[in-house]
Amino acid sequence: MNSLIFKTISRFLVGLMLLFSVFLLLRGHNEPGGGFIGGLVAAAGIIVYGIADGPAAIRDILRVDPRMIAMAGLLAALLSGLLAALAGAPFLTGLWTFIGATADSKGLALGTPLLFDIGVYLVVVGGVLGMVIALEEEI
Repeated sequence: MNSLIFKTISRFLVGLMLLFSVFLLLRGHNEPGGGFIGGLVAAAGIIVYGIADGPAAIRDILRVDPRMIAMAGLLAALLSGLLAALAGAPFLTGLWTFIGATADSKGLALGTPLLFDIGVYLVVVGGVLGMVIALEEEI
């Protein structure tokens, strides 16, 4: 596309959409959102940038093959389940650890559900971008 306005706005919009996708990812455990919808928003932002500048621009900002992103996400999701199995709990049971716990507060809670959501996020981003890049390069 040869629109100067669209190219300029897409550079601003991709950053805003990626930031919003991280917000959706992190709030997804306790409220609506999560890895799937966060990954779709991130992929949509990168696709808007790709429509403005072409599929080569998507590959330039990713710097990694989208299939590798999806595989890393699949490994993260699998790891979140295996951690529970190694701890003697059923597969994909949520395990929690608290960082900075004091007598007054529990501290920062980190758990395997967040790792699973990050894995889903990466699988969705890698899968959608892989398909879109393949389609745009065919045209």
